[in-house]
Amino acid sequence: MNGVITLDGQSLTLEQVAQVARGGQTVRLSEAAAQRVQRARALVDGHAASDAPVYGVNTGFGYLSNIRIPAADLAQLQINLIRSHSVGVGAPLSLEQTRALMLLRANVMATGRSGVRLETIQLLLTMLEKELIPVVPAKGSVGASGDLAPLAHLALAMIGEGEVWEAGRPVPSGPALLKAGLSPLRPAAKEGLCLINGTQAMGALGALAVLEAEALCTLADVAGAASLEGNKGTTVAFDPRIQAVRPHPGQAQSAANLRSLLADSAVAASHADCERVQDAYSFRCMPQVHGATRDALAYVRKTLEIELNSATDNPLVFAEAGEGDEMLSGGNFHGQALALALDFLAIAVSELANISDRRVEQLIDPALSGLPAFLTKNPGLNSGFMMAQVTAASLVNENKVLSHPASTDSIPTSANREDHVSMGMTSARKALVVLENTRHCLAIELLAACQAIDLIGLRPGRGVAAVHRALREVVPTLDDDRILHHDLTAATRLLADGTLRRAAEATVGPLA
Repeated sequence: MNGVITLDGQSLTLEQVAQVARGGQTVRLSEAAAQRVQRARALVDGHAASDAPVYGVNTGFGYLSNIRIPAADLAQLQINLIRSHSVGVGAPLSLEQTRALMLLRANVMATGRSGVRLETIQLLLTMLEKELIPVVPAKGSVGASGDLAPLAHLALAMIGEGEVWEAGRPVPSGPALLKAGLSPLRPAAKEGLCLINGTQAMGALGALAVLEAEALCTLADVAGAASLEGNKGTTVAFDPRIQAVRPHPGQAQSAANLRSLLADSAVAASHADCERVQDAYSFRCMPQVHGATRDALAYVRKTLEIELNSATDNPLVFAEAGEGDEMLSGGNFHGQALALALDFLAIAVSELANISDRRVEQLIDPALSGLPAFLTKNPGLNSGFMMAQVTAASLVNENKVLSHPASTDSIPTSANREDHVSMGMTSARKALVVLENTRHCLAIELLAACQAIDLIGLRPGRGVAAVHRALREVVPTLDDDRILHHDLTAATRLLADGTLRRAAEATVGPLA
């Protein structure tokens, strides 16, 4: 739904980032932010006119910061900075990711700590509104002096020397800007540095990642509840009294979801007096495992919420009353906080896939489930879900590799001036792959779980039944072998677009 989001550099939310990333939102700068930006710019202009050396205004950058730049070359200095730092490689960021990047970059400049001109922010927001989305290669940032390479490509499009997307293909940004009635930016003193310093690339990817990860936690509860029914498991382990004596918030949330999804289950009633009192850990410990992921993501969310509205430029401009009208060099551009958080996200989400795969194994192994081998009525002639679990195993293995933290590495750059770096963009990029893999794993589990429910022939809990119906509207029961790739693609889509969650919530109410 189209709307207007007002940037003030202080109150941007993750949900607003997602809204802008999807497109169609109008973004405006608040009047208070505009005034802060103008005060900061006046201070920068004063320093640019003086003889005193000020980093980023009239000096070189990084190792070259001790070299003074003549006043006549200050504008060229900023253009050279953008050109020289545009060294990204690899596949470009998606349109959604780049819109988020543009929003975050505008918001950090709206803090009034960067020193850009008001028209520079307005050009960026107008490009966003007119869908002049820069082509930004995803690789090349070490996440220390900010995400220099990705942000430089963003700035390159603004000065008319980069590329923007048009009808799905990259085109030169200069003519595209002119066609839209816009003039390419001619950066003034410090503006090139303002545009490329900061953590906004890893922040943009991280903001979208944590929202998706939170949604996957709920879908893991949905898939796990369906698998429990297919396995004729017990709901005793989700009793609220058990959760109360180990009161981790995420554990309580997942247990509550499971109770709602499994309410009024004929499956549970059918074995109320059976001898099996405990299920395998992958069923019994769902609240503890899924819940731990939820709690990890709460930390990631908090970190990103702080970062969205932080000043990450260098030097920072302090031009408010009582601040002394100074430009101070520091290290707010360093991405360590985000690098650690996004590594944690990858680790936490990978566990959702890990335990999901184990539930699939419990269902397809006849020695464990009591169901036909690989959930097919005619095993031998049919392979059923044998290879679906193999695919899940492959994805889980890849997740384990990707869960190795990038933030534990540091390769010095800039002639050892930047001698410790965060590698936060690497953390963000690999977290996105873990999310994609995990979504596929949950889709495999849902296919297997619904097949098991069909085989046992008993009515599952109300929430699970609603999910089962929604899936069966698109993917029929597997009576004989067919191309499961198509089923998996369909199930993954139903997970990603919210169809299955909406089906459950329409029956049992909101899920956490």
